[in-house]
Amino acid sequence: MEALQKLPGVGPRGATRMTQFLLRQPEEGRQLAQALLHTLEQVGFCQTCFLWAEGTCTVCGDASRDRQVLCVVEDPVNAWAIEGTGEFKGLYHVLLGALDPLRGIGPDELTVGKLVERVRAGSFAEVILATNPTVEGEATAHFVAQLLRPFGVRTSRIAFGLPAGGEISYADQVTLARALVARRGME
Repeated sequence: MEALQKLPGVGPRGATRMTQFLLRQPEEGRQLAQALLHTLEQVGFCQTCFLWAEGTCTVCGDASRDRQVLCVVEDPVNAWAIEGTGEFKGLYHVLLGALDPLRGIGPDELTVGKLVERVRAGSFAEVILATNPTVEGEATAHFVAQLLRPFGVRTSRIAFGLPAGGEISYADQVTLARALVARRGME
């Protein structure tokens, strides 16, 4: 139970339920243990884009992807969230974090250098900066945009705004301001 409680989102009650389940279903516990061991031993970062993978990731290995569009994210989870929309068909580059000088995270602690190499060597028409809408994410997006400017590649930033189904009166001022700035015509 103590080990399970170390996982994010698992409290004492959840850890107790999981432990009881695993003790009642030992074969399920063995399968889980094998899957965890396999993951820890075999899964790492794709050498090209830094998504989690066993070797080359499925995105980089998919010849049907649009190889002229690159989406830059902070974390592999962000890429999978974008992938889940079914709207993006290009490639990804994961920075493995965001610039955060107060925590000692500079460009050298991220995969910014590898990103610059990819853009320099590739034939990208557009790089979409999809970092989080935080102070660190915004600073990272601006920094990356400046680095890529000499290569003449179009850089864009994902829009931020109101969630679908949300009410304007419940939105915070930053979200509402961004929604106004990122507005588009209704042709």
